[in-house]
Amino acid sequence: MITMKDIVREGNPTLTNIADPVETPLSDEDKELLTEMITFLKNSQDETIAEKYKLRPGVGLAAPQLGLNKRLAAVHFEDQNGKLYSYGLVNPKIVSHSVEMSYLSSGEGCLSVDRPVEGYVPRYARVTIKATDIEGNPIKLRLKGYPAVVFQHEIDHLNGIMFYDHINKENPYLIPEDAKAVE
Repeated sequence: MITMKDIVREGNPTLTNIADPVETPLSDEDKELLTEMITFLKNSQDETIAEKYKLRPGVGLAAPQLGLNKRLAAVHFEDQNGKLYSYGLVNPKIVSHSVEMSYLSSGEGCLSVDRPVEGYVPRYARVTIKATDIEGNPIKLRLKGYPAVVFQHEIDHLNGIMFYDHINKENPYLIPEDAKAVE
């Protein structure tokens, strides 16, 4: 079972490296890893389990956050309409995006960052993601709003980018031009 002790924190070099593509079909080891990553996210959102194991709630987790140089990511959350996004993603990539930008009005956080980071993180308002799922099936998702932010955050991890790398250093609360807030 993955717990907070397994998650590497900022300063660890795997968080700033570009992760290596993963061969498909997935090895049993990589399938198990992705399954455990999704389980961690589910557990972190369950108040009883999270309290018992001292888990911080998370909606996404990328293999580099576990110190692994692999292009694997997991997401598990519901959007504001109650639609469930629960995926183990292999080699996910953004294949297209909007010109329009957005940002989370509450800012972003990260399981690998143990401190509050003030500021808005500019993200594409809409993205199309392609990946392979845990069973080897191709996935294509068109995302906007909160789901688009979550997927971009996790794909950034695979590219060695931390969320705070996007924050304007001179003016952390600068709203990107024509960007809309995501609540």
